[in-house]
Formats: sequence, C-alpha cells, structure tokens
Amino acid sequence: MADTKFRPLHDRVVVRRIEAEAKTKGGIIIPDTAKEKPQEGEIVAVGRGIRDDSGKLIALDVKAGDRILFGKWSGSEVKLNGEELLIMKEADIMGVIG
Repeated sequence: MADTKFRPLHDRVVVRRIEAEAKTKGGIIIPDTAKEKPQEGEIVAVGRGIRDDSGKLIALDVKAGDRILFGKWSGSEVKLNGEELLIMKEADIMGVIG
C-alpha cells in the first residue's frame, strides 16, 4: 500500500490481515474451506484522531506497523490497489500484540 495515497479519517485504521498457520501444532493441515478469517492484523495506516467536546484532537493509541487483535466481525472489507484490507474504528481493536 506504499504507493496508495489513502488516509483513513478520524479514529479509523486500515488493517492488513495476517494469515493463520495452515497446519495445527499436531501437524494436521487445515484446508482453506475450513479456515476462519484471521482476527490478527497489521495496521497499515491510521487517521489523525477524534476531537473531544472542547475541540481538542485526541490521537489514536495505535500506529502503523502495530500487530493487533480485532473482533471477528470488525471492520469493512475494501480493496485498494488490488489488496484486500479492512477499515475499522479504533474501538474495534481489542489489543496490540508485543
């Protein structure tokens, strides 16, 4: 997405899903049809933040490059430059990994 001039607005973030392992710890290979969409991702871009009642800008707690966990039904799927990404609000993020 480096060549894309896309910046999410307000408290939204753009997330690239990180694919889960195709094999279990016991060595069983999981077919694509049985896999669930991953709930882990990497933040690609963040909005500037949201304004409080007094008009002060409150920056987001996450930044581009952070690995995150998010809810199963979080975000809206979009396609930018042929890449499937998610756009979600910061409130949909459950936590930062690492």
